[in-house]
Amino acid sequence: MSLKVLLVDDSGLARRSTRRVLENAGYTVVEADDGLSALEQFAVEKPDIVMLDLVMKGMYGLEVLAKLRELDPAVRVIVMTADIQTSSREMVKEAGASGFINKPAQPAHVVAVLQQVMTGSTPWS
Repeated sequence: MSLKVLLVDDSGLARRSTRRVLENAGYTVVEADDGLSALEQFAVEKPDIVMLDLVMKGMYGLEVLAKLRELDPAVRVIVMTADIQTSSREMVKEAGASGFINKPAQPAHVVAVLQQVMTGSTPWS
């Protein structure tokens, strides 16, 4: 049985390209294009891990992360963002994310970080 990833990004292009990477690596992918949809999909789909954009319309990624952690304190969330500021990375880490990926990311890096998080590592290097 493949692991299920909830992919949350308001960019259709980003979702399509990341979905392709994840499916090629053998993961099952469900999508959400905003924070509210992400919370609904999380409750319905019960994914093993969430890949979450930081900057989205409506609900900011950190707010989504906080609500996901309220729903399930053990939730594994990897934040994927084009925001390269060190302060954003630190806020994400302090908010309880399991990992962080700067976009655009190489497919092998996306899969490697996901695998590290799923095995209990915290890839914050």
